[in-house]
Amino acid sequence: MPLALLALTVGAFGIGTTEFVIMGLLPQIATDYGVTIPTAGLLVTGYALGVVVGAPLLTVLGNRISRKKMLMALMGLFVLGNLASALAPSFELMLAGRVIASLAHGSFFGIGSVVAAGLVAPDKKAGAIATMFTGLTVANIVGVPLGTFIGQAVGWRVTFAIVAALGVIGLLGIARLVPPMPRPEGARVRGELKAFRNPQVLLAMAMTVLGFGGVFAAITYIAPMMTHVAGYADGSVTWLLVLFGIGMFLGNLIGGRFADRALMPLLYITLGGLAVVLALFTVTAHHKVLAAITILLVGALGFATVPPLQKRVLDQAHGAPTLASAVNIGAFNLGNALAAWLGGLVIAAGLGYTAPNWVGAALAGAALLLAFWSAALERRGPAKDAEAARAAGVTAAAPTPVPVRH
Repeated sequence: MPLALLALTVGAFGIGTTEFVIMGLLPQIATDYGVTIPTAGLLVTGYALGVVVGAPLLTVLGNRISRKKMLMALMGLFVLGNLASALAPSFELMLAGRVIASLAHGSFFGIGSVVAAGLVAPDKKAGAIATMFTGLTVANIVGVPLGTFIGQAVGWRVTFAIVAALGVIGLLGIARLVPPMPRPEGARVRGELKAFRNPQVLLAMAMTVLGFGGVFAAITYIAPMMTHVAGYADGSVTWLLVLFGIGMFLGNLIGGRFADRALMPLLYITLGGLAVVLALFTVTAHHKVLAAITILLVGALGFATVPPLQKRVLDQAHGAPTLASAVNIGAFNLGNALAAWLGGLVIAAGLGYTAPNWVGAALAGAALLLAFWSAALERRGPAKDAEAARAAGVTAAAPTPVPVRH
C-alpha cells in the first residue's frame, strides 16, 4: 500500500476520535456549561447532522480544485472546528465548533475514498479504502478511551486541543505524501449528479442507511442496556465500547480483504449475520459474557459492510464518483440518527432497553433484502442486453421479402 494512505489514515483517526469521544465527556461538558445532559446531547446530534449536510455541500464547492488541495482544506476546517470547541466560552459556541468540525467529516471520507482507490491497482481498491477507514476503527480502540481519560483527568478542553493537533499532523501528511491527483477533466456538478440517476447507486446508499443504522440502533443505548440488563458497573461501559471498536477494526479488515473478490456475497453474509446477531442480542444482553461477545460481533459484522458498500457506490457511480462517495458517508450518519431515534421510540414505549436490538435486526434485514434486489437488477441488465442483441441478430439475418410477380 502507498505511504500516502498513512496520511489519510491519520486524518481518519482524528475525525473518528472527535466524533465518538464526545459521548464519554458529556457529563463534564454539561456541568461546565450549566446545561442538562439532554441539552449537551445536541453536541452529538449537531455533529451527525453536520456530516449529512456538509458531505454534499463541501464536495460540490470543492469541485473546481484538485482533490489533494480539497483534502488539505477539509483538514484545516477540522482543526478550526476542534480549536473552537476547545476554547468556546459558551455552549452555543461549543456547538458551533462541533458543527464546523463535522462539515469536513463526510467530504474527507468521500474524497479520501476516491483518492485511496486511485492510488492502487483496480483489484486493490476496497483494500485501500479499508486501510483509510482503519484510522476510524482504531480511534474507537485507542483515541476514544484515551481522550475520555484525558478529559476526565485534566479537562475536556485538553482533549479537543489534542484532537486539533492530530488534524494538523494529518494536514501536513497529506501535503507531503499525497500526490497532486488533479480532478478529472470535464468534471462538473451536473455530471456528478447524474450518478444519482443510477438505481444501483441509490440502492447502495439505502443499504448503507439501513445496514449501519442497524448497528447504531443497539450501540446508541449500550450503556443503559449493559448496566440495567446485563448487570455491568457504569465504569465497564468504556471497555465494552473498546471491545466494540476491536470488532469494528476486525470487520474493516475482513471487508477490505474480501470486497475486491466477492463484493455482493460478502454483503449477503455480513448483513444477514448482523440481522441474526442483533436479534439474538435481546437474549444475550441478559448475560455478561454473552453480551460482551455479541458486542464484538455487532462491531465486526457492521463495519465489514463499510468497504464493500463504499466500493459499490464508487463502482456504480462510473465516471463521477466523488459526490456519490461523499453522500454515502453522510448516509452512514443518517442511518445513525434514524436508528437512534427509532431505538428511543421503542424504549419510550415501555418495551425495555433491549428493544432497540429488534429495531436494529429489522433494519439490517431490510438492507439484506435491498442487496438481493440490487443483485437481481444487475443480473437482469445483461439478460436484457443479450435478448436485444439476439433480436437484432435475428432481424438482420431475416431474408428480404421478394415481390411475387403474377
